[in-house]
Amino acid sequence: MSFINYNSKEINCKIVYFGPAMSGKTTNLQYIYSQTHPDGKGKMISLQTDNERTLFFDFLPLALGTLRGFKIRFHLYTVPGQSYYDASRKLILRGVDGIVFVIDSQVTRMEANLESFTTLRGNLEEQGYEIENIPLVFQYNKRDLPNVCPLPELAKVLNPRGLPSFEAVASNGSGVLETLKGLSKLILKDLKGQP
Repeated sequence: MSFINYNSKEINCKIVYFGPAMSGKTTNLQYIYSQTHPDGKGKMISLQTDNERTLFFDFLPLALGTLRGFKIRFHLYTVPGQSYYDASRKLILRGVDGIVFVIDSQVTRMEANLESFTTLRGNLEEQGYEIENIPLVFQYNKRDLPNVCPLPELAKVLNPRGLPSFEAVASNGSGVLETLKGLSKLILKDLKGQP
């Protein structure tokens, strides 16, 4: 669903960070924003709701180079985690090119993770997308906490297809850029039409 701007010679790709409330989606974007050179990013926009924020910004990762003479620009979004913001989540997913599913690794959050992933799949299907055809990576966040689920168990329940996954502690930036790079590679392969 990438948007091609022929005037500026840019391909614009939409990346959505999806996951349960308080899983670290906003923290991911804030860290990426803080690490991006000022010349390569737009302004971060925060849409505040009562309990959660939806963030958006775009940036031009210089390290990616070009694709057929076009620069690649990413637009990064978070979605609200609470289920009563379902309409907002559907709207944000429209035209998505890649998804980071942010998992809260705490044992007590397994049900919330499962519910959120089921919602993601349903929201995509309502819009005519198949989750299997969209570049998707998993981020196992909050790995620094004492009550985390073992990675093999998280993978078995949430990522049975064995898609690319990354351990992270978004609060200190650990694994955040690696997650984004992993998804970026999948999106570029998709744009090039590679299997």
